[in-house]
Amino acid sequence: MTPYAKTGGLADVAGALPRFLAKLGHEVKVFMPFYREVRQKGVPLLKAADRLTFDWTGHEESFSVWESAEGGDSTYFIDKPAFYDREHLYETPAGDYPDNGLRFAFFSKASLEALKALNFAPDVLHVHDWQAAIALAYLKYVYAGSPFFKDTKSLCTIHNLAFQGLFDKNVLQAIGLPERLFNIEDLEFHGKVNFLKAGILYASAVSTVSYRYSQEIQTPEFGSGLDGLLRNRSDVLTGILNGVDYSAWNPATDAFLAANYTPSDLSGKAACKKDLLETFGLPPSRSDMPVIGMVSRLTEQKGLAILCESLGNLFPLGVKLVILGTGEEKIRQTLETAKRRYPSFFSLKMAFDDPLAHKIYAGSDLFLIPSRYEPCGLTQMYSLKYGTIPVVRATGGLDDSIQEFSPAEGQGNGFKFEDYSPPALLEAVQTALKVYAQKRSWNALVQNAMACDFSWERSAQEYILLYQNII
Repeated sequence: MTPYAKTGGLADVAGALPRFLAKLGHEVKVFMPFYREVRQKGVPLLKAADRLTFDWTGHEESFSVWESAEGGDSTYFIDKPAFYDREHLYETPAGDYPDNGLRFAFFSKASLEALKALNFAPDVLHVHDWQAAIALAYLKYVYAGSPFFKDTKSLCTIHNLAFQGLFDKNVLQAIGLPERLFNIEDLEFHGKVNFLKAGILYASAVSTVSYRYSQEIQTPEFGSGLDGLLRNRSDVLTGILNGVDYSAWNPATDAFLAANYTPSDLSGKAACKKDLLETFGLPPSRSDMPVIGMVSRLTEQKGLAILCESLGNLFPLGVKLVILGTGEEKIRQTLETAKRRYPSFFSLKMAFDDPLAHKIYAGSDLFLIPSRYEPCGLTQMYSLKYGTIPVVRATGGLDDSIQEFSPAEGQGNGFKFEDYSPPALLEAVQTALKVYAQKRSWNALVQNAMACDFSWERSAQEYILLYQNII
């Protein structure tokens, strides 16, 4: 959860959604593990509960709860140093922590116990991804007779179905859940216990982070083996697009930019483009040569495979390309080779660098997102706000948030392609370049993009309607 600990988009959602729900008048408490990363940031904390105990596989275990002392931020941290005081959150460079099943089951059960200690009986328990989904198994099979939770409904949000939390069957006994749940109708999944399956099965409702993704995961191609179960729960399955916190992503106020700009005065964008090229060590561009930007994990899921295949045909179109990201070694090597081959047209920085990401959103003309699948995606929303036009593959949240631009009608905010292939990617870029050459149409497109509203206020209202439907 931002700003405490982050590995991806889930942290942005967990950080923003509760704040906007609270602004709209709702009482929200958020629970996360007390990771070492939180300790090292020196977050001001208050002790909310000390040495709470519960039965953990036949013996008593204790934990403490800390509360953020920041004004208006009701975030609680489950303190169990043996589980959470570690260098990484989920995995080391050598792979996942082998006791992740125990770590996140403990977190889930401890959070339920903490709610009791705080005397906060929630109307809706909202769990995110496999790390918290197992809480709903506890709610159903351990706390079923508890008067405290008798009116509590639940929502399980899937941020990426590919990550499900799979563990050996003996984990059930180790975490204090009935061993009878190891069957195909409950938590068994190809010989393993599946934590995310608990959330999908036992939640009052299930959501994903875009409407299109909620449909895609009901198919064998995107269902990661759970498509049948998701089809069975389709009556309570919905999609709500993530939002953007425009206080952090706004070219009019962004402190990382060489110059600020607004829809009514775009003059600063040229200075941002010049600064971007200098930062990436590329020669100054002719004013009519567009720059394509990417900020992405360098993985096959993000479409880097088809991009790598396209590079030899991309630069003859008359574009420059800048990429920021980290990821798979094979992709990194391919991109490094391309950087040496096309030094005037392509530059790459292998890093996680938030200030540099802001420069790419502002200084590029086009923003490329060729993902094989994309549950929601935030980068296209950021780029729209900065007047940098997305070229995306029509999947998941990319398809929901980007409408193909029509020069004749002046409607739309970007460009899309369907096939996951280099020719389809290149054709979409060519279409974008044709509009770029028509300055009147291009200016209309930039205005459309910057007018898009993907604020968290909108998304939070949709979640409130969903909560109300659940209860």
